[in-house]
Amino acid sequence: MIQSLYSGATGMEAQQVNLNTIANNLANANTTGFKRSKIEFQDLLYQTPRAVGAEAGGGNVVPTGVETGNGTRVVSTAKIFTQGQLKQTGEKFDMAIEGDGFMQVQRPDGSFAYTRDGALKVNGQGKVTTSDGFPVLSGFQPIPPGSTGVSVSGNGEVTVQGPSGTQTFRIQLSRFANPSGLRSLGGNLYEETPASGTVEQGNPGEDGYGTLMQGFLESSNVNIVEEMVNMIQAQRAYEINSKAIQTSDSMLEQMAQIKR
Repeated sequence: MIQSLYSGATGMEAQQVNLNTIANNLANANTTGFKRSKIEFQDLLYQTPRAVGAEAGGGNVVPTGVETGNGTRVVSTAKIFTQGQLKQTGEKFDMAIEGDGFMQVQRPDGSFAYTRDGALKVNGQGKVTTSDGFPVLSGFQPIPPGSTGVSVSGNGEVTVQGPSGTQTFRIQLSRFANPSGLRSLGGNLYEETPASGTVEQGNPGEDGYGTLMQGFLESSNVNIVEEMVNMIQAQRAYEINSKAIQTSDSMLEQMAQIKR
């Protein structure tokens, strides 16, 4: 019964993390380029008073054993990089990626980060930046002041109609062998890790890279109905684990009241 107390406690703790993950998904349902997290559980080590296949004498072996579990734990909160719905905005510096790929961003400390948030801006020096003011690399060149038009094709070719003539350059996208291994930094940014693999760069629309859509933004891939169902399941699992603890406590109380 003491073991059931600890097992129930691990279940409650795991479901609390589950609820935290669901709440974060719901909170970011309207965050541009947000990717939902999926929680994964794993059972803990087992106590084995009687092992499967143990010798039973006379050349016989035990067909089944006795195993008692010790509860559960959260082993992963993996990001799900499925495509979010594309929403048309009409803004010339809004860029949605349809398919695989990220835009490369330079952080204040000089390190690189990656994002699918295409709500881009132009600062006073003509540099293309994120909403937080971080320069967007990926082949972007400064936009000259007084430019009358900016056109971006699906394969990343950019044409800028400026006061001194037409300027052209091409945007590149970044990708990883395991995007779920990226580290979330907040601010719609991700960081490369050994688990994600090294960054690869290529042209949009080629070799499996996604294409760019000017005047669109990628919405979050959070499904609110699905998250609500997951939240109900987490609540019920939390309740049943707390009930197991209450039942175990009641049984211990009855044992303590036994009189000889």
